[in-house]
Amino acid sequence: MLQPFNRIFGLGDKGEPEIKNEEFNPDEVIQLPVKNIQPNQYQPRALFNEEKIAELAQTINTHGMIQPIVVRRIPDKEGHYELIAGERRWRAVQLLEWENVPAIIRNMTDTQTASVALIENLQREELTVIEEATAYAKLLEIHQLTQEALAQRLGKNQSTIANKLRLLKLPEEVQAALLQKKITERHARALIKVKDQEVQIKLLEDILQHDLNVKQTEEKIAQLNQPKEKKKRKPRLKGVNKDIRIAMNTIRQSLHMVSDTGIKVESDEQDLDDYYQITIKIPKKK
Repeated sequence: MLQPFNRIFGLGDKGEPEIKNEEFNPDEVIQLPVKNIQPNQYQPRALFNEEKIAELAQTINTHGMIQPIVVRRIPDKEGHYELIAGERRWRAVQLLEWENVPAIIRNMTDTQTASVALIENLQREELTVIEEATAYAKLLEIHQLTQEALAQRLGKNQSTIANKLRLLKLPEEVQAALLQKKITERHARALIKVKDQEVQIKLLEDILQHDLNVKQTEEKIAQLNQPKEKKKRKPRLKGVNKDIRIAMNTIRQSLHMVSDTGIKVESDEQDLDDYYQITIKIPKKK
């Protein structure tokens, strides 16, 4: 019978061949040397909470290991194993300095091992948003799926997966802040609206330095993205005689005086080949 993740992703039917080995019972719990086990190379979790690992170690010390870890053999290293599931338990028994740990050995390919590690962590819902996004990206790559197909197989909305994957386009500095929970996912999604990565990093610094909430961050980004009105350049009067400069400045001063009365005067100055042209618009109603 296929394992649950096999049914979801159709593993065992194609791709890497099944590993067959009848030397052991796949459901038998055996004791394996802790030192001969190495972490899962496909583990999506980048950070482990040391305090929670210590709490788990205390629980295991008091009540024992209720659920064994799951491993697979490493082909080129006799007597050595790679974790498939249960890295927190494995880390906890290392704290307890156990020599051996109860384990179940499974025959799994790289693809199956990666899928188990990713799906197990996704189901626990303890990953950071960056770890979750990375897990989705790896599943898409491993199984050559579309976002829509992956969403259907995981029972999630396609938009949820798409929004998480967009976070992987952010600069490493922003992703690191997300990973360390210095900013929220909403902060990061607001930063996506900024196209320039240098500006994104500068905004991240502002968020951290001034402890900006999401609304303040969005307002700051809206101001940056607001198109700036180009100021019309006034003709430079260098190279013309003194009388023309006096005339132009007098007209400008007059327009300022009219504006000071509350009348909204619009003016446009153009430097043409043979003359200066000033167009003035005065509204009929104040």
